[in-house]
Amino acid sequence: MTNQEQPRDADAHGSGQTTGDGHRPGRTTAVLGLVPAPELPADIARQFARQLPELLANYVDDRRDWKVEVVESPLVGAVEDTARIIEQTEEYKQRHGWDYAVCITDLVICDGKDFVVADASMAKAVALISLPTFGSMGLRRRMREAILQLANELRHGSSDADRERQAQQTRKSLKVDESLRGEGARRLTGKRLFEQLFPIKRITPDKNGKTPVDVRFIARFGGNFRVLAGMVRANRPWAVFPAFKSIIAVAFATGAYGLIFPTLWKLSDAYQGPRFILLMAASMVAMVAWIIIAHRLWEPARKAVVPRIAKLYNTATVLTLSIAVVVYYVCLLGLFILAISIIVPSSLLEQKLGHPIGLSNYIVLAWLATSVATIAGAIGAGLEDEHTVRNATYGYRQRQRIQAVKETTESDY
Repeated sequence: MTNQEQPRDADAHGSGQTTGDGHRPGRTTAVLGLVPAPELPADIARQFARQLPELLANYVDDRRDWKVEVVESPLVGAVEDTARIIEQTEEYKQRHGWDYAVCITDLVICDGKDFVVADASMAKAVALISLPTFGSMGLRRRMREAILQLANELRHGSSDADRERQAQQTRKSLKVDESLRGEGARRLTGKRLFEQLFPIKRITPDKNGKTPVDVRFIARFGGNFRVLAGMVRANRPWAVFPAFKSIIAVAFATGAYGLIFPTLWKLSDAYQGPRFILLMAASMVAMVAWIIIAHRLWEPARKAVVPRIAKLYNTATVLTLSIAVVVYYVCLLGLFILAISIIVPSSLLEQKLGHPIGLSNYIVLAWLATSVATIAGAIGAGLEDEHTVRNATYGYRQRQRIQAVKETTESDY
């Protein structure tokens, strides 16, 4: 096989563990398998796997009991071809004896100029979800609604009568989740403000012999914004910041040494607001550019199968690192404010500047020291964990997953 399964844990969160006990005798049981890519998709799938059996009974088909299993796969996070992802997910479904399967990938999938949010194949009883197309806010709620709607598509297909019957049962149920607004409709998610501003459209792809998809949900208007926000969320910029510990140490040492001399004091008093902002922006841009160049994080569009996706990857990388650098800058600024209040006596600062001083003088001095230290000290410093930074980019994660699949395949022979 070309895909790699993680060991099926026996914990309550899933990863192969059946959830939802207390099935009533005499009723058939349907099993829904979730096949998420590693990292964020797998975390989300495991978090709400326990909730899904009851929700599936309330929103999809109350005449059956439901079980949910989660099996993580690196392959579904390494290919961008819908047909191949569905094929691999169907193999998982058959191997584990599931009735239905939903793949959750963190890759971007394009259909011409549109972004594919989700696909469903009725014949194969398989669906897929592209996580980045759900944006960055309310991600788990939207994902839960999408899984329920796709299960609805796989279960009822084009039968409006079955949909309406279940919708009526849902409205009568005392266990209706107020946060879910899909209610067995033909839309993928609810009608909140975000969905109204950036709607998801349900279409039926043309059958050209190349796609097994019967129903497709696409994002058109605002698709780039939605996808970029989702990609940055999938990159998890908060996980990058720990790699900046050594940079902060070098930058702080450099800036603290510079504070001993009155040159920075006089410059901070002479500079105006625009110059401070320019220095801050230049230091942050230099930091982001250095990280990208030093760690080869840029994806050449000329080598990409889909140049548009490579550009999205690079934009998401820049945004992800920018968030981490902003957090780094704020932390360093706080350290310098504290250091200056200890190192620089107010009487000496007032004497050198030749006028009364206040809190603002300390703040602008710390601001200048932070920018100078970032440019002079941090550029060229080693990151604490290079793998952590690289893993926050799509291209590197895909290469790692493909390599993991190859190693697993070779070890099987």
